[in-house]
Amino acid sequence: MNEILLVSAGGFLGAISRFVASKQIQTWNKTSFPAGTLAVNLIGSFLLGLLVGMQVKGELYALFGIGYMGAFTTFSTMMLESEQLIHTKKNKLFYSYMIISYIIGIALAFCGLIIGKMV
Repeated sequence: MNEILLVSAGGFLGAISRFVASKQIQTWNKTSFPAGTLAVNLIGSFLLGLLVGMQVKGELYALFGIGYMGAFTTFSTMMLESEQLIHTKKNKLFYSYMIISYIIGIALAFCGLIIGKMV
């Protein structure tokens, strides 16, 4: 039961953080490129890699790894925004978004793992 409460609390905070960060970043971006979602997903990839690299486990991982990072990052929004880019025939933006999301996201998670192991 304690773990469920920790995941819930982390999820609550992560969702609010994502909303605020994504909206703020998107206001700076005056194009239809989904920079807000991209930024939070890339930050989340790095931070989750960092947590795993630091071997955070148990209640701390439930709070931050599962709860916070699970709600902070958003695969579903990324997919919806990708579909919207395709639907509006913004193919260059779509491919850029997908390439950056996956390649840089994986690279940042890997960097987080490496740095986390050094800490």
